[in-house]
Amino acid sequence: MATKKTTDAEPEAPATVTYQDTVYDRRPLYLASGRELQVIRGQITVPADDAEAVEYLTDHAELQLQQAG
Repeated sequence: MATKKTTDAEPEAPATVTYQDTVYDRRPLYLASGRELQVIRGQITVPADDAEAVEYLTDHAELQLQQAG
């Protein structure tokens, strides 16, 4: 009897970057393009390939990089 091969790989979770807000537990942040990002429970997570958001968050004095993955 033939064995069925499974070619379906587990979909990889998109890479994300997480920052800790050192001042607020909850607040909106606005990018130059007008996009709004939300700090919730003192953290904000964005896709690693979102160059605009990553640059803004990295340059923000009140945010610290916590996790990239």
